[in-house]
Amino acid sequence: MSARGAAPALAGLMMDRSLLISRLIDHAALWHADVEIVTLRTGVQDRRGTYRELRARSAQLAHALAERLHVAPGDRVATFAWNSQRHLELYYGVSGSGAVLHTINPRLFAPQIAYVVNHARDRFVFVDADLVPLLEPLAAQLPAVEGYVVLCDEAEMPATTLRNAIAYETLIAGLPGDITWPELDERTASSLCYTSGTTGNPKGVLYSHRSTLLHAFAQAASWQAGPGSQAAILPVVPLFHANAWGLPYLAPMQGSKLVFADPHLDPAALYDAFEREQITLTCGVPTIWLRLLEYLERNDLRFSSLKLLGVGGSAPPRAMIEAFELKYGVCVMNAWGMTETSPACTVGQPKAQHDVLPQRIDYKTRAGRCLFGVDMRIVDDDGAPLPNDGVAQGEIHVRGPWIASSYFEDDDATARGITADGWLRTGDIATIDADGYVMIRDRTKDVIKSGGEWISSIDLENVAVAHPAVAEAAAIGVPHPTWSERPVLFVVAKQDHALDADSVLAFLDGKVAKWWLPDEVLVVAELPHTATGKVSKRTLRERYAAQA
Repeated sequence: MSARGAAPALAGLMMDRSLLISRLIDHAALWHADVEIVTLRTGVQDRRGTYRELRARSAQLAHALAERLHVAPGDRVATFAWNSQRHLELYYGVSGSGAVLHTINPRLFAPQIAYVVNHARDRFVFVDADLVPLLEPLAAQLPAVEGYVVLCDEAEMPATTLRNAIAYETLIAGLPGDITWPELDERTASSLCYTSGTTGNPKGVLYSHRSTLLHAFAQAASWQAGPGSQAAILPVVPLFHANAWGLPYLAPMQGSKLVFADPHLDPAALYDAFEREQITLTCGVPTIWLRLLEYLERNDLRFSSLKLLGVGGSAPPRAMIEAFELKYGVCVMNAWGMTETSPACTVGQPKAQHDVLPQRIDYKTRAGRCLFGVDMRIVDDDGAPLPNDGVAQGEIHVRGPWIASSYFEDDDATARGITADGWLRTGDIATIDADGYVMIRDRTKDVIKSGGEWISSIDLENVAVAHPAVAEAAAIGVPHPTWSERPVLFVVAKQDHALDADSVLAFLDGKVAKWWLPDEVLVVAELPHTATGKVSKRTLRERYAAQA
């Protein structure tokens, strides 16, 4: 028909049920009721619960928020805590009630913590007992916080100067373990997470119930040999960072056992947790896995249950992938995303023709291919789209139903981070090949520009880590009067290994282009890391400049 007489589209006859986080825990409590949730702490008895218990205690918490703390829909409730069942109860009790869960990274610097609490206007902060001393000196700078809930029982309640402090178990005691969750609009805000603020103030990313569940569905559909109801998942990635990569929602959706390890992530304790709890899937940043590999090699150990290792946060070195895949028989799944993207945008599941050796390792060094629901492009410095030919490299732009459309109450950051046509600027430089594989080359602020050519700090680091005595490596660009910038490489030696600059340069020779060879190799005791476990290159640049 012509536009003049166009008929309305025919509506489907399907039920309109909102996608809500509360439906996840209701589903798990009904259909996966006895599946375990385990919290491990060194020197403390294991805490073992179930999805049935999680739902009941989340209901008690929701009642406490409304009836005892008078938290209203849309109010922000913060957590300052490690991975545990109590922290998971907040995921469901706060968001399910219509309030907004604000997860704060305890590893942020004190001014950043004060900034995010005040910017979010958090009414209450739920804090682990061992983190109370970190908050006490800041409390005077947090005028909007009405009270603090310590995640412990009354007997464990520490003496504290935090105002209106109460033990978590006291707060929820005596309240009903059942609830009829409110019927929210699925676009209602569910949780809030701030970026780590490596440049400027942290920026708030405000997730919705809809975005969170769509992200969980996409994960469930994408994992190679995915979790499922027979899986045991240990998320090394913390609950305070980007929704723990969606695992707290994926696990109850599929009925997977959840295990929370000791937050100090000592390799020996982590390996013990994998073996005792028969973990099949784990996720975390490469730094953790490099340390674990070193521990395995030093003690001649093997995994008895681990099948799938998810890697994100930064690019995993090829040598690390080879070790897990070829020596230990663990499938490595590289992924890429960021806080603003919930976080998964790509997953490293090779196509069938690439899932054979030696091509499989080559393709697993890449960030994978886009999840359905994510649109992705790479653009040049002028914002013009570049071809997916595996050669052209530019900044990644993304959009989709679980991608931030703006930053929470931050117009300046939104103007810088979102394009006029609605794409998120990620700050990552990549190539995309004809098969859709994304290869992250660098961060826009970390790429080394020497003589008009780009040197990928990531590629240089990954080759360096293949040196048998190198545990960790980081490359930065430093000013040069002729070439604009030249690379400097920092390396950390493995335990009980000798390492010097000449041996590293000799190892790199022939493996990278001559003009990529660093002008200096510095052997250091350790590398500085950000609050999310990535190497802090800003700190390395500052240290190098100070000694120059």
